Amino acid sequence: MEVQKIESHQGRELLLSNEITANVLESFISYLDTSPKTIETYTKALRQMFKYFALNNIKNPQRVDILAYREGLKDSGLKPTTVQNYIMAARIFFQWTAQEGIYPNIADRIKGAKLDKNHKKDYLTAEQVKHIIGSIKQDTEEGLRNYAIFSLMITGGLRTVEVSRADVKDLRILGRNTVLYVQGKGREEKTEYIKVSLPVEKAIRDYLAKREDLGEDSPLFASTSNNSRGKRLTTRSISTIAKKIMKEAGYNSERLTAHSLRHTAVTLALLAGHDITEVQQFARHSSLNTTMIYNHALDRDKNGCSDGISNSIF
Repeated sequence: MEVQKIESHQGRELLLSNEITANVLESFISYLDTSPKTIETYTKALRQMFKYFALNNIKNPQRVDILAYREGLKDSGLKPTTVQNYIMAARIFFQWTAQEGIYPNIADRIKGAKLDKNHKKDYLTAEQVKHIIGSIKQDTEEGLRNYAIFSLMITGGLRTVEVSRADVKDLRILGRNTVLYVQGKGREEKTEYIKVSLPVEKAIRDYLAKREDLGEDSPLFASTSNNSRGKRLTTRSISTIAKKIMKEAGYNSERLTAHSLRHTAVTLALLAGHDITEVQQFARHSSLNTTMIYNHALDRDKNGCSDGISNSIF
């Protein structure tokens, strides 16, 4: 069934029967030129929007309905980033319906949720990192793997997806350095690399020496469970490993997650006095503004006004 251009005396009528909704959504998804992950996100978001329309008996949605939908998302307790993604999907969808002559763009310039640019995860101090690394037992293959993963993430500022995607062949010698080529967020190829320090390289190679049936195309870090032994670790598994390591070392906080390791790496690099553009390159931030967020946070941390006032009073 082809998408029909539906017209009424107002020029805006969208029949929200299950058949037409599914047909329009399928056509929109096939139009998109983006990653499977983004398509999955948009599909989920738009189904949520159509569900809202159906529950509220909205057959000809207007701009006011999109605004009410947004407020409903906020009130439901969803994270601001999730609300932002859902509204972005709505904007792109109705931009497409207008372009195709199916339905007017009723979501034009509607804003999502206001996002806090400050970091929502804590970072660890160098002393805390030393304590955590020292607490990881390395007497099993799993222990060696977890030690290598944590050490690599905390020194290389890696995202969980970059750790998950890494293969054995991505660990290479480049000049005087050992490097790991990574496929970052939103990337299709492994065109960037991080330097791997000698202690971290040793940790990785000690772990690999315990592996069986190892080839160049094997995942760098693999599962040790009976059901999936040797298979690539998922991002969820890597997050769980990082969280477990910190928790067992006594650092149990909702604000300490796998992403805190990347946050820590960037922060410690700045504290060590490295130039902001050098840290941008290290973190593989596409925009310097992203790196500057870390810098501003450190500036506030160093601000001594509160201590000065307290000392003058007490």
